Amino acid sequence: MAANKKLLIVAGDGIGPEVMTQVKRVIAWFDKRQGLTFDVGEELVGGVSYDKHKTPLTDEVMGKALEADAVLLGAVGGPKWDNLPFADKPERGLLRLRKEMELFANLRPALVFDALAEASSLKTELVKGLDIMIVRELTGGVYFGSPRGIETLPNGERRGINTQVYTTSEIVRVARVAFELAQKRSKKLCSVEKANVMESGVLWREEVTKLAPEYKDVALSHMYADNCAMQLVRQPKQFDVIVTDNLFGDLLSDCAAMLTGSLGMLPSASLGATDQQGRRRALYEPVHGSAPDIAGQGKANPLAALLSYSMMLRYSFDLAKEADLLDTAAKNVVAKGFRTGDIMSPGATLVSTTGMGDEILKELDRLGA
Repeated sequence: MAANKKLLIVAGDGIGPEVMTQVKRVIAWFDKRQGLTFDVGEELVGGVSYDKHKTPLTDEVMGKALEADAVLLGAVGGPKWDNLPFADKPERGLLRLRKEMELFANLRPALVFDALAEASSLKTELVKGLDIMIVRELTGGVYFGSPRGIETLPNGERRGINTQVYTTSEIVRVARVAFELAQKRSKKLCSVEKANVMESGVLWREEVTKLAPEYKDVALSHMYADNCAMQLVRQPKQFDVIVTDNLFGDLLSDCAAMLTGSLGMLPSASLGATDQQGRRRALYEPVHGSAPDIAGQGKANPLAALLSYSMMLRYSFDLAKEADLLDTAAKNVVAKGFRTGDIMSPGATLVSTTGMGDEILKELDRLGA
């Protein structure tokens, strides 16, 4: 791959810099051992940006994010900045990145390593081998629709208003992402809405169905959102790729996340549209937060950040072989019993953030020999 592929790292707050340090070690390993070279830049976002620049994201960093081929983020936020004005809160930096990069498709895998299956709240046989991808529409729906607000009625009552709204183009573009993902996986796609009670759900189902003939190798099914939530905790392995709107995706992806037993293990990706040159803006981040209670103590689990980097290799640069190598290394290290505190179990070996990075690099050495 050409060395001019630009990767922007914004480690952020709390445990963000710690987990991102391990990612940088893996980036260096691929550079040295695989000849996989990125033009890597590092900038501030979130609370640390506010501390230095009085804004959670500067225009300069925003510009660099727009120019990058991919952005890798650690975490933002923490109690230190809780009393800032709303517009200055660390999270506003992340939201600005998502908005101005026009990231409309959020990819949330729910992947259970066999060695961690017992950590799930479900029976082991229900989750062992689980590998689901939830594709959530990220920029439309009830979170952004208008009219919205709180009003006082003539009789003195107050009324809160939010509007669920989708256009054909918004549905089609996220559905295409899901169909294309399904083609690269098990060729099953389940589209989720509430077409039984919501007109926006009727439109969603109709537009996704219209696309199906373009993806003849993908088996498309439909499910109501409430049933999907029930099925996720009843028989989760029936799913491969799920595509749904912003609200239902928010709920279902968190539900699926807990099937895995630990938020410290979960990566994510947010993708934009592909331009005429085939380039797609994208941001990758672990699902876990900034975890200020353990920040700076070497206790953080870096695997979610490392798996986010793996997603970047796979979805931004089409480097499936390299992504598989890193995924396999992570699975093997956990299978050998190495654990950070969040996934610790009896008989396992407790390691620090750096210690987990050490074991990943050792396993990459072994696999890459």
